[in-house]
Amino acid sequence: MKGMDVERMLREQRRMLWATAACFALGLLAGTAVLWGAARPFSGDGSVIMPVAVVAGLIAAVAFIVSTRMHRPGETAPMPRWQAVVSNISAVAVTVALAAVTGLGVLLAGEVLAAGLQGLQLPAVGGGVFTAVASAMGGRMAFDAGIRLRTRDLAALLFAFLIIGTLFAMLTATDTAWWERSFSQLGIGTGGWAFNGTVLIAGLLIATTGSYLGRDLHRMLGDDALRGIAAVVIAWAGAGLALAAVGLLPLDSVPIPHAIAAFATLALLLAAVIMVTVLMAELRMLRVLTIVLVALIVIAVVLAFGLRVLSVAALEAVVVGLVLLWLTTLVQLLGILAPDVSRPSARRSPLR
Repeated sequence: MKGMDVERMLREQRRMLWATAACFALGLLAGTAVLWGAARPFSGDGSVIMPVAVVAGLIAAVAFIVSTRMHRPGETAPMPRWQAVVSNISAVAVTVALAAVTGLGVLLAGEVLAAGLQGLQLPAVGGGVFTAVASAMGGRMAFDAGIRLRTRDLAALLFAFLIIGTLFAMLTATDTAWWERSFSQLGIGTGGWAFNGTVLIAGLLIATTGSYLGRDLHRMLGDDALRGIAAVVIAWAGAGLALAAVGLLPLDSVPIPHAIAAFATLALLLAAVIMVTVLMAELRMLRVLTIVLVALIVIAVVLAFGLRVLSVAALEAVVVGLVLLWLTTLVQLLGILAPDVSRPSARRSPLR
């Protein structure tokens, strides 16, 4: 058995290397074609960064699709329709998220490199090479995700995406004093699309993470827990939609709906956290962690709105950090306890 596992892992590594090489070659050809013509500046108006980000993101999406078809063909075939639909929608959401993470990563790297490469002009082939490197890195990550996408991988992707997107929004923000008020200030002005887009995709990732949490809980608890699992998935999906609404409703345009969406995100996330803890009630570690999480969030809210010793931006950072810490612990526990094999449901509906 051990020898078979080693052979399987070596085969996956060989495929990943070939996929990386293919993404590099495809990025080189596509990048050169898109940037064909006169040399373009590395930064500023007409920069090569945006086309490179788009091409690399698309190649990452294709790499994930190819890897999924190659390594998990027919995974949804034995599932009832509702379970297959949820699985397919989640796969589409992950594809979009991987493309977005790759694209934003390129944009962030471009902003950082631009500080030391001022005045650099790239010909089409030079831009193609830059695109090839970005495509190889993003494509490798996406191909690896397609082999065996675990919930903890998705949580790590969410964490990385929030960091990359927020850092890029900070670097491109028109209001340098945004931190005195709230993170929503990053979504105002000409550079606001970076933060708003990050929040929108992060909402999609949160909803998808909830779907994969439901998958793992079903593998652990079976059909008898489907009602509770469905409630958990719906709560995570609601939190994701509310967070996406935060990005779609900028603070400067519609402040009241924006605030409602932000508070709805927090409320639904806390509800989802409590629901998961109830379903996994036998795990004392998770119960204690959830109690500590809720208590710390309540204290942070009192410090921000009652005693006025925390800014809203600091409160948001504390809440996001605590929820991500809790989520990291949860997915690690599920990685230990949940079987690593698909479990088709015997129910025609998750609510029956």
